[in-house]
Amino acid sequence: MAAAPVANYVPFVRTGNLIHISGQVSNDGKGGLKGTVGADLSVDQGVEAARICGLNLLAQMKAAAGDLDNVVRVIKLNGFVQAGPDFYDIPQVINGCSDLMVAVLGDAGRHARSAVGMYKIPLGFAVEIDAVIEVLDRR
Repeated sequence: MAAAPVANYVPFVRTGNLIHISGQVSNDGKGGLKGTVGADLSVDQGVEAARICGLNLLAQMKAAAGDLDNVVRVIKLNGFVQAGPDFYDIPQVINGCSDLMVAVLGDAGRHARSAVGMYKIPLGFAVEIDAVIEVLDRR
């Protein structure tokens, strides 16, 4: 189920055949994965946090597009990792989401992306990822 926003924004915006999905954090509904990757969380925990973000993105995609079958392509992911001062495996962490997109959507899940280390992520979550997707024109 798609999560509701926690501040003054909407979960997604559609313009033409593109949908911009707001950042989804590593919240699995049971507290999620919070912390700093490379300090108090391992790389594997970071990968799992990114996977959780991916599941949340898929829920938003379904809500925005009506059905995942209407997703033509994941255009871009922007991944943000709350990273320790000496942690540089940020792309490996974001692979948790990238790999999920391809596993669920096949070639339509292949995308451009950014993977960035951050000092802090809202609410203390380990990872946040936003997306731009293309959907079928059903208007």
